[in-house]
Amino acid sequence: MVWNFGDILDGIAPVLKDAPALVHGNRVITWEETARRSNNLGRALIERGAKPNDKVAFYMRNRPEYVETMAACFKTRLVHVNVNYRYKPDEVFYIFDDSDAQTVVYGSEFRDTIAELKDRLTKVKTFVEVSDGSGVAPFAESYETLVESGDGSPVDIRRSDDDMLFLYTGGTTGMPKGVMWRHHDMRDAQLAALRALGPVPETLAEVIESIKAQGPGPVSLPACPLMHGTGMITAIGNMMSGGCVVTLENAHFDAHELWTAVSRRHVSSIAIVGDAFAKPMLTALEEAPGKYDLSSVFSIISSGVMWSTEVKRGLIKHMPNVVLMDSFGASEGLGFGSSIMTKDGEVKTAKFQIGGRCKVFDENDQEVVAGSGKPGIIALGEPIPIGYYKDAEKTAKTFKTIGGKRYSIPGDWCIVEADGSLTLLGRGSVCINTAGEKVYPEEVEEVLKIHPAVEDALVVGVPDEKWGQSVTGIVKLANGATFDEDDIRAHVRAHLAGYKTPKRILESGVPLRAPNGKADYKGVTNFARTALDIA
Repeated sequence: MVWNFGDILDGIAPVLKDAPALVHGNRVITWEETARRSNNLGRALIERGAKPNDKVAFYMRNRPEYVETMAACFKTRLVHVNVNYRYKPDEVFYIFDDSDAQTVVYGSEFRDTIAELKDRLTKVKTFVEVSDGSGVAPFAESYETLVESGDGSPVDIRRSDDDMLFLYTGGTTGMPKGVMWRHHDMRDAQLAALRALGPVPETLAEVIESIKAQGPGPVSLPACPLMHGTGMITAIGNMMSGGCVVTLENAHFDAHELWTAVSRRHVSSIAIVGDAFAKPMLTALEEAPGKYDLSSVFSIISSGVMWSTEVKRGLIKHMPNVVLMDSFGASEGLGFGSSIMTKDGEVKTAKFQIGGRCKVFDENDQEVVAGSGKPGIIALGEPIPIGYYKDAEKTAKTFKTIGGKRYSIPGDWCIVEADGSLTLLGRGSVCINTAGEKVYPEEVEEVLKIHPAVEDALVVGVPDEKWGQSVTGIVKLANGATFDEDDIRAHVRAHLAGYKTPKRILESGVPLRAPNGKADYKGVTNFARTALDIA
C-alpha cells in the first residue's frame, strides 16, 4: 500500500459528511464543508499557476484555515512549507526564499510583514490573505473568496508516490532547513507507532471500513503551534483517521481557554511541548479544581522538550485515567522512542523506551552495547525523510547509510541502559532548545557583537525549570564600555524573534575562547551556571 494524504482525504470525507472536522471557538466546520472548501482552494491555486511540487508557505497561527490549506495542498500535489510566525521579517524572508515558495497564505495580522517583503519575493506568484474581517491587502486575494468559489467537487488529479510536504526545522547549526517528507513515509511512520498498541488499518479501504463501523476518529487539540512539527504531525494524524482538530483562539497560550475547549468539545487527545505548556495547564486546574469536565481526555502527548515527572504527577491527580506520553522524535524522524506514564507507573524525566526501528551508534558507526555505559548517538531506520531541501552536504551528515541500511541521525546523544531503555543526554552540538524552539547560538552571537558596547559574545543554554533551557548571553565588553544588560537585550530583541533574546546577559568573568580562537562553550556554560546559581 502506498499512502497519499490527498487520496485518504478524498476517500474518507464522503463517509463522515456532517461530522465535525475543524473547531475554533464557536466555529464548527464539518467534514463535508472542509472537503468542499479545500477542493475549491486547491483548484484556485492551480488556476493561478501552481504546479505539482510547487511550494506553499503557511504564515499564520493555529486556525481552521491552516488545516484546510494543508488539505488543499495534499489534494493538488503542492508542498506545505511551515513558517514560524515569531520570526522577524528577514527571518521570514529566508524561509520564503529558501523554500522557493510559489504561493504564500498568511493571516491578516502579518500583512505588514508581507507588504514589507513583497517586492523582494520575486518567486512568489500568489498571495492569499486569511482576513480578520478588515478586508485584504491590494496585492493579495481573499482566502474566503477562494474557498467559497466553485462547486467543491474533488480535484481531478492523479497523485504521485513522490508527493511531499516540507517541515522547516532549526536543526542543530546554521539557518533552518526544509526536511523533505514523502506522504507515504510520514504516514507509515505514524502507523508504526500505532501498531505497537494494536492492529491498524493497513489500506485506504480498511480506513474507510473502520470509520463506517466505528464512526469519526478522535477529537484532538494541538495546544502547540501547527507550524511546529509536534502540532502539525498530530493534526495530520488526526485528519487521516477521520477525527476532529480543535484549535484555540487566543494568540497566546491560555490554559483556562484550553480546558474550557476540552470540556466543551470533549477533547480526547492534547498535544503539547513539555513543561512550557504542561505547567500552566496544571496551574489552571489547581486554581479551579473541579471546574472543568476532563472525563473525555484519554491522552496528552508531548514532543520536542523534556516533560518533568513532577508536572506529570500533578496532572494525573486531576485526570486519574489519562495516559501521558513523551514522544522522542524530531522533524527528521518519528519514533525514536517513547515514555509513557499513568497513575499505575511513573518514569523518570529523560527516560525513554527505544523505538523498534532504532539503533545507537558511536562516532565510528559501531553499535553501542546496552548496559555498557558508553554514550552513543541514536539512529532511526526507515521510513524516514528524503533529506534536507537544497542541502546535500547536511543531508549526507544526517541521513547516513550504515551496514546497508539508511538511518536518520539528527544528533541526539544517549546512554542505552541494560534493560534497553534510553537516558537522553541532549544534542551533541550547542543548539539550545527553549520550550521546543531551537536557537542557534551563532545567530544570536552575531547580533550581540554588533552592539557598540560588545567586543565578543557567546550564547549558551542553561537549565531552566519552565523553558527546559534558557538562552543566556555572555559578553566581553569593548574597551571603555559600560555594561547595561537591559539595553543589550533590547538590541537583540530588535533584530531577532523574541524567544531568541537571552533571558539573561552576563559580563564575562572567564575567557570566551581558547588560545586557538575556538569558542569555549563548556567553560562559558559552567561560568553562567555558577553566576546564576544553577546547580
